Amino acid sequence: MKEEPSDRPASPVIPGIPSIAVRPPAARLGVIVVQQLTDAIVTGTLRPGDLLPPEPQLTSQFGVSRTVIRESVKRLEEKGLVTVVQGFGTRVTEPTRWNLLDPVVLSAMIEHDDALGILDELSKVRAVLESEMTGEAAEKATSADRENLRAIVGEMRAALDDHDTFIEADRRFHALLMDVSQNRLAPSIARTLLQRASESSRFHGRDPDDSLVRSLAFHEGILGAMAAGDAALAKRLMFDHIQGSWEARRLPLGL
Repeated sequence: MKEEPSDRPASPVIPGIPSIAVRPPAARLGVIVVQQLTDAIVTGTLRPGDLLPPEPQLTSQFGVSRTVIRESVKRLEEKGLVTVVQGFGTRVTEPTRWNLLDPVVLSAMIEHDDALGILDELSKVRAVLESEMTGEAAEKATSADRENLRAIVGEMRAALDDHDTFIEADRRFHALLMDVSQNRLAPSIARTLLQRASESSRFHGRDPDDSLVRSLAFHEGILGAMAAGDAALAKRLMFDHIQGSWEARRLPLGL
């Protein structure tokens, strides 16, 4: 069925997007255009159903060639942000069609979400994924795997007064659990979510005085559950650890 265009006409100028005054290397021009158009879509400056301005107007607004605009629109289409409607132009899609695991899209959503809703959702999804992997790892871990995890927990215990060293050991603990789980898809998704979230200062929020002590207790509990062969407990502790850590450092709205 042929799609009907939006009732709203395309605006000749997208508000809030200046021309690229300082010229970066040619390869970066398209990256900047994609980033700015993504921001405009995520923030609602361009709403679902809106048509992008025609190529000549976009080239004028950004100060780039038509080739850069065409390639940028292709990148937006790959991210699910727009769809090309034959005979009508390029239309912004509904958020349900966006690729939320795309680094540019996810980063833009985190950056422009003052209510922290996307970080709340991200934390919950990550907690579900990692708890499932922890349960799988508890069932599949060898004695050597458990010994390696125990060594990392020992490093964490010794580094309670060294935040950076503690966090580095913490990351290795989680990475090893993912490897032991033998799940091929979930680790990639979990790492993508954590990487994008970690780029935002909002994700780090406040740092409670007892955060490292609480984190160590959860890791020791997970290790103990694995040693006891209690996959369900290990799974539950990982979920509570990730969700609880986020809730403890989550900043109040407006800060």
